[in-house]
Amino acid sequence: MRSVIPIQMSVRNRSFYFLFKRLADLLLSLTVCMLLLSWLIPLMILLIPLDTGGTPFFIQYRRGRYGRLFPCIKFRTMVPNRQANWLPALENDPRITRMGRLLRNWNIDELPQFINVLRGEMSVVGPRPHMQSDCDRFSVVVNRYNSRHLLRPGITGMAQVRGYHGPALDEISIRMRYSWDIWYLRNCSVLLDLRILGKTLTQVFKTRKQYSTTLPASNTVQYPQKVNSLMQ
Repeated sequence: MRSVIPIQMSVRNRSFYFLFKRLADLLLSLTVCMLLLSWLIPLMILLIPLDTGGTPFFIQYRRGRYGRLFPCIKFRTMVPNRQANWLPALENDPRITRMGRLLRNWNIDELPQFINVLRGEMSVVGPRPHMQSDCDRFSVVVNRYNSRHLLRPGITGMAQVRGYHGPALDEISIRMRYSWDIWYLRNCSVLLDLRILGKTLTQVFKTRKQYSTTLPASNTVQYPQKVNSLMQ
């Protein structure tokens, strides 16, 4: 596996790209906030409490750029519960409400993160931010896992369009996500961001999501069998 130093250099050598990326983030997030969230937020403020009995927003502190914690904003999809900050939602999770399942199926619960983009805590495209418990778990499995924090986290990312979204339940899934995140760090560009956005929009309208088992060409890591103890 390559060291973290070449990854840092590849990020530093793209200053013009990151400036353009930030301007594009601001333009896109402003557009979404004015055209979509301006009416969607008031609607969710009315409907979500009727279904969940909680507040319309779920705010969870996650690891962002340079490992800093930031309040990641989502529409609430689960009943209020003490496990929310360490146990991710699983398939057929009883904590998910009827409206919450609808919001998740169409990724509507993620839309308030465009506010995080406006605030400079996230980007539209980048490695997905994880909650602290996941970062701790994943760092045990993958050496230098925190190198993925060199970029602002994204609403969508390379790992997600390759099929790696939702809870990471085994070592292979953890390593594959990391591999695609690092591949993105090394190859990020305007064209790649546009392709990821296009793929994301396509996936939103699919009823069944497929998990890719294809590795980046440069990856040479060998993957052992499933490790159940990761969830303990």
